[in-house]
Amino acid sequence: MLQTIEVEIDASGHIHPLESLPRLPVGRALLTLLTPITDEAALLAENALAEDWLRPEEDEAWAHLQPGR
Repeated sequence: MLQTIEVEIDASGHIHPLESLPRLPVGRALLTLLTPITDEAALLAENALAEDWLRPEEDEAWAHLQPGR
């Protein structure tokens, strides 16, 4: 069975899982490196957009796509 976990890699190259896990099994694994977000415009816009996204009207407009909520 394949399982994906999210990890951070520190400056020394050590891998740290972001969620607590039981001991990792002995074996092989693949590591996919994600490119860091470098789009400064997207980072600067995030707070402004969050104000709109967190309004009750937005929750109501998108409620049909979240049947479990």
